[in-house]
Amino acid sequence: MSNNPTITVHDVDSTLRSVIERLIDGQEGFQKTGEALKDETLKHYFLAESLKRASFRGELEEVLHQEGIRDVKEGGTTSGALHRTWAKLKVDLGGGDHTLLVTAEQGEDELKGAYKEALEKELPFPIRQLLTTQFAHIQTTHDYVKAARDRSA
Repeated sequence: MSNNPTITVHDVDSTLRSVIERLIDGQEGFQKTGEALKDETLKHYFLAESLKRASFRGELEEVLHQEGIRDVKEGGTTSGALHRTWAKLKVDLGGGDHTLLVTAEQGEDELKGAYKEALEKELPFPIRQLLTTQFAHIQTTHDYVKAARDRSA
C-alpha cells in the first residue's frame, strides 16, 4: 500500500467510499437530467457523463479490491437523493433545461468537494494520481455545465 505508516487501509477505504458515494449521486443525477433535458446536445453530454461517473466509480472500487476490501457495495448519499427529487419537482412545476442545469451544477459542486477533501489526505501516490486525474475531468465537466447554465438563462 504505502510507505507512510500513518495511512491505513481503513483510511483509504473511508476516503474512497466518500468519493464513490458522490460519484453514484453524479451518475444517477446525470442520467436523470440527461433523460429530462430538451436540448439534444446537452442530453447526449449528460448521458455520456453518467457513464463516465460509473467508470470512475469502477476504478476506485478496483483500488479498494486491490487493498483487500471485497465488499464495496455502496449507494449514493441521502442528500444526493433529496437533491434529485427536488430537481424533478422543480421540472414538474415548469422548470426547463435551465433549472436542470442549475441543479446539475450544484451536484457537481458536491462532487468537487468530495474530491478536494480526499486529495487533502496523505494518500499513496497511485491513489492520489488517480483521484487527481478524475478530479481534473470533474472540474472540466463542472465548467461545461456552468457555461451551459449561463447560456440557458
